[in-house]
Amino acid sequence: MTRKLVTLAAFFGFVAIILGAFGAHALKEVLTAEQLVSFETGVRYQMYHALFLLLVSQLNVLTEKNKRTIGILTTIGVFLFSGSIFLLATQGLSGINFKFLGPVTPVGGLFLILSWFLTAFYSMKQKNNY
Repeated sequence: MTRKLVTLAAFFGFVAIILGAFGAHALKEVLTAEQLVSFETGVRYQMYHALFLLLVSQLNVLTEKNKRTIGILTTIGVFLFSGSIFLLATQGLSGINFKFLGPVTPVGGLFLILSWFLTAFYSMKQKNNY
């Protein structure tokens, strides 16, 4: 599970850097200031959770099953939270109305919150003191 989480974390980080650079350079001229701030929020949270997954992968206090659960919740959360923000912020460029994704963003946020909560819960539940 450690290798999978590190790979996933690296992928999320890789994509966040590309999207961040794309937003700072290519999108700067075509998005409103508000849309750009939203896009940057999606990038920032994606990077936060890339780093979070790296941390989770290295925590000896978590079981492999715990890590898998946290990894799945974080992945769903990143796709729903950051993904919906990216689509909503750039919908004017694509010509596709993604407003129906508005309620998806907080659901993604709930998945991210749950992944952090479970990390704390699982670590407190362990009897071994590492």
